[in-house]
Amino acid sequence: MKTLNSILAVLLLIVLGTACVSSQPIEETRQLSILYTNDEHGWMAGVDEGKGAANLAGLWDAEDYGENSAVLVLSGGDNWTGPAISTWFFGQGMVEVMNAMAYDASVIGNHEFDFGIDILETRLGEASFPYLSANMRYKKNGEVPRDMGIEPYTIIDLDGIKVGIIGLTTTDTPRVTNPKNVAEFDFIEYRQALEEYVPKVRDAGADIVILASHVCTDELTRLAWQVKSLNIPVMGGGHCHELYSSQVGETVIIEGGSYLASYAYVQLTYDPATKEITNKEFGTRMNSGGKADEEIAQIVHSWQKRTDAELNVTIGYLDKEIPRSSQKMEDLITKSWLNGYPAADIAITNRGGIRDNLPAGDIKLANIISVMPFDNTLIALTLTGEQIIKVVERGKSPALGGIHKSGDQWIVDKTGEPLDKDETYVVLVNDFMYAGGDNYDMLVQFDPDAYDTSIGWRDPVIDWIREQGSTQDIPLNMVIEGLSG
Repeated sequence: MKTLNSILAVLLLIVLGTACVSSQPIEETRQLSILYTNDEHGWMAGVDEGKGAANLAGLWDAEDYGENSAVLVLSGGDNWTGPAISTWFFGQGMVEVMNAMAYDASVIGNHEFDFGIDILETRLGEASFPYLSANMRYKKNGEVPRDMGIEPYTIIDLDGIKVGIIGLTTTDTPRVTNPKNVAEFDFIEYRQALEEYVPKVRDAGADIVILASHVCTDELTRLAWQVKSLNIPVMGGGHCHELYSSQVGETVIIEGGSYLASYAYVQLTYDPATKEITNKEFGTRMNSGGKADEEIAQIVHSWQKRTDAELNVTIGYLDKEIPRSSQKMEDLITKSWLNGYPAADIAITNRGGIRDNLPAGDIKLANIISVMPFDNTLIALTLTGEQIIKVVERGKSPALGGIHKSGDQWIVDKTGEPLDKDETYVVLVNDFMYAGGDNYDMLVQFDPDAYDTSIGWRDPVIDWIREQGSTQDIPLNMVIEGLSG
C-alpha cells in the first residue's frame, strides 16, 4: 500500500508539473521582411513615369509590408550620383527621400565618394539611418572611419528580434571613384572583415546577422561558400545593377537592380525558442503599379522645382534621342572638348562616365548634368604616339576624339597623318582617369607633370551645343553626324 501511495504521489507531481509547463506562454514564430534596393543613383523621380521613389513606397504599402512591424528597408549603396535632380545638389535631396522612405541602413558604395569627403560627411550627418562599411579602413591605423559617421554594423530591434546588419564596400572602390577621394583608405578583403565582425555583432546581442553590400552577386556567391560557417542567412549585393535572387547553401543572395525601378525581398520565419530561421521566401519585383506616396511625391516635386529653377535652360534641340552608348554621344563629348581646347590633338574619356541618354526635344542644362554627372575637370597631357596606343589598348575601351583607325593604322584627324610613335601629342583626359580611375594608372606615369586646365568637363559640351544654335528646323543631330566625318 505504501508503495502504491508513493507511485500515486509521483504521478500527481508529474501531472502538476505538466500543467505548470503548459501554462507557460509558448513564443510563436516571428516574420521578418527585408526590402532591398541598390544603385539608386539619384533616380528619385524614376527613369520612367510612375516608377520613382514615391511609387515604390506606395507599392511596398500595397504589398502589406507596411502592416508588418518587422520590416527592414536596406540599400546596397550608390545612392545619389545620377540625374541633375540629385547630382546638382550633391545628393542632398536623395538623402531626404530615403529618410522619408524609412530606410534602416545603407552601405557605402564607391559613388558615395564622388563629391569628396567633406560632402560625404555632410550627407551622412543628414541621414536618419546609418551608413555601413566593415571593410573600409584608415590606412594610418586600420580602423573603420567612425569619426566620419561610417559604422561597420548596426543592430536593429524589430518586434523583439535583434537583427545585426554588416556592410561591405567593393574592393574596387579606388579604381571606380576618383582615387584622390579615397587616398587615405584601404578596402580590405570581404572574408577578413566578416570573420572579424560577425562574432562581434553576435556578442553585441544580435539574434540574426545579415549582410548588405556594394558587391556583385558573383563575388557574393563565392563569399557565401567561404564564410558558410558564420551562418549568414541573407547577403544583399550592389554595384553591378543586377536584379537577382538565389540561394547558395543556407544563404539567400539578393540584389535589387538599379534606379529604384525594382527591388528584391526576403521573408524570414524566425523561431525565438530555438533561435533558428525555419523558413526563407525570396524574390524580386518591378516598381510597377504602386500608388504614389503623397509625402515622398511632394519631396521629389520640391527638388524638381529647385532643379528646374537652376537648370531648366534650353541650349539646343534634338529631333532624335542620342543613346548613352553610341558613337554620336562619344563624338559629342570628345570633339567638343577639342573645340573648347584647340591646343589639344586628341581627347580620350572613359565610357563609364557617360551615365544617361540625351533625349529628343529641347536640350536643357539638366540633361547634360544627367549625362555627365561627375564633377571632373580636363587634364592636358603630353604623350608620345606609342604611349597613346598603350592607353587606348590597355584602357577600358575608351571613347576617342581626334583620332580614328583606318585599317591597321591610327590616323590623327587634325593632320590626316598616321600617328607617329615617336612624335608627341597633347591629349585631353578627365581628372578621374588621370588619378588612376578605371585602371588608367599609366597616365600619371607617362606624364607626371600634366596640366590641369581647370575646365569643367561638361563646359565645352555645353558651349559647343549653344554655338550650333540648333532648332526644330536645324536639329543638333544633323551637326553631330557631321562630327563623325
